[in-house]
Amino acid sequence: MMTAADFGLLLIRLTFGLLMAAHGAQKIFGLFGGQGLTATGKGFAALGYHPGGLFAVIGGMSELLGGLGLALGLLTPLAAAALIGVMINAMATVTGAHGLWETDGGVEYSVCIAVVALAVAANGPGRLAADRPFRWGKGGWKEAAFALGLGGVAAAIMLAL
Repeated sequence: MMTAADFGLLLIRLTFGLLMAAHGAQKIFGLFGGQGLTATGKGFAALGYHPGGLFAVIGGMSELLGGLGLALGLLTPLAAAALIGVMINAMATVTGAHGLWETDGGVEYSVCIAVVALAVAANGPGRLAADRPFRWGKGGWKEAAFALGLGGVAAAIMLAL
């Protein structure tokens, strides 16, 4: 029997996951009013990522695949790590200098996405997820540490290049 908690977790995963996947599709394919890969690559280059096109693909695919993984509850700790890593990069290069609030261009939105991704990894994707039969499908400290650690290391590598 599906509980309210199962439904709530599914709702969180679908909302955040599909919105992040769409955000990645904007960068990669120019869908949903996005600028597409060429313009996104120029934007990444302006932020100091060289070559900009390569980093645009990495960022966009991290959002697209991480979002889809979160939405489906598929490889949830890895999907969470992808979103956490992208949000750390966004905070470090774009929003961090503007303080907390989104209205000032700050980190508020990126922090919320990273925390939701981490919370889903910690709690597990729930009963209505592709990961349910696997050991990481139940969440826990190890899954949360994996998501945060991998996301942080990947972000640090991207920022160092």
